[in-house]
Amino acid sequence: MSRRLFLTTTGALSLGAALTACGGDSGGSPAATEPVGQADIDQAMGTPTELTFWTWVPDIAKEVALFEKKYPAVKVKVVNAGQGTPQYTKLRTALKAGSGAPDMVQIEYQAIPTFTITDSLLDLRPYGADALKGQFVDWTWSQVGGPGGEVWAIPQDTGPMGMLYRQDIFDEHGIDVPTTWDEFAAAARRLHKADPDVYLTNLAANQAAAWHGLQWQAGARPYVTSGKSDITISVDDAVSRKLGEYWGGLAKEGVIGVEPDFTDAWYAALNKGKYATWITAAWGPVFLSGSAKATAGKWRAAPLPQWDPAKPSSGNWGGSTTAVVRSSKNPIAAAVFAQFLNSDPASARMFATEQFFFPATKALLTDAEFIGQTPSFYGGQKVNQLFADIGSTVDSGFQWPPFLDQAATDWTETVGKSLADRTDTVRALGTWQSRLTTYAKGQGFTVKGG
Repeated sequence: MSRRLFLTTTGALSLGAALTACGGDSGGSPAATEPVGQADIDQAMGTPTELTFWTWVPDIAKEVALFEKKYPAVKVKVVNAGQGTPQYTKLRTALKAGSGAPDMVQIEYQAIPTFTITDSLLDLRPYGADALKGQFVDWTWSQVGGPGGEVWAIPQDTGPMGMLYRQDIFDEHGIDVPTTWDEFAAAARRLHKADPDVYLTNLAANQAAAWHGLQWQAGARPYVTSGKSDITISVDDAVSRKLGEYWGGLAKEGVIGVEPDFTDAWYAALNKGKYATWITAAWGPVFLSGSAKATAGKWRAAPLPQWDPAKPSSGNWGGSTTAVVRSSKNPIAAAVFAQFLNSDPASARMFATEQFFFPATKALLTDAEFIGQTPSFYGGQKVNQLFADIGSTVDSGFQWPPFLDQAATDWTETVGKSLADRTDTVRALGTWQSRLTTYAKGQGFTVKGG
């Protein structure tokens, strides 16, 4: 679960340098452009082969063993090259050097554009990936797809956003579960006035991933790319300013917390009841049950409050995929592995029951055993069912930029700082927009929107 928590982001070379340094096949086999026949697949899977897979998923050898049992001629070497950013940095270094890159790599949804812009990932369509589309939640397929219909990776898990809340604190103060953000703000003011030691929630000033998820829910389109060199940046548009006014206003009033998350102080705050809700994702319930054991039985789950109750929506925070590196000398076997790992029913179920990842497959999200679980930590509530339903409201049109590391850094130093300092968040959005626009132009992008 730890990789869901920090959601580290990726680096970017300048556009020209990136396309030169990382483009092409880096000495590997040419990428297929026509469908690969079943005979070729059978031959590849029956030929003794060793694949290298970079991943930080704990105990993934169990899922890999399922693949090796089905395809005994193919052996998979699992390497933990770091979690998130450290792995991506090593991958870029290997690609630039033309050697040392793995065949397959774990990659978060938001990191995919960083590597597709440099032609570093294999389009999996010729290897049969299109046939899997109907097995995965619709918005996840959009996240792994390209503008030309490419399939750059196979979804592994997801993080649709919802709200975990302390039923006992709500009951003590007569607070109904807020269904709109207006109700949420009113409850935040009421609760903190009644008990100055308690806040309705904490919006972490170091968590750009959560902010992006809230943008996603609100219908923002902060980044829209076209081709490899055109991007529209809109982190200071009307929707984002609405978020800035809302959250910045609550922070300035002092009725929500703004401390960094996933720190010792933050864990302690959850355990002692300093925060009555946690705006989180589908991986949050399992994480919280292990990190706030003192509060067992007191929590419940609900959808995010809505901007428009007539049009329920949510964003996503977290989740990964399996991609094939274009330089692989064994593209058929690597592509088969990526597809098997995440679509084979036994393997997908193992991710949900062994690593407690929230599924990306429709089959598991409608599986009675999975959605029918009633954890005592949440008072017997069917939490998986709730988040499965929330997942159906995640918009498929949200995009990421090919320089998300810079976007996250600039957010923390502008918007995040305004939250931490309880200053003008709307103004900080303008600074974020300006900084990102300047950066993107400096990297060779044609930028609209700023």
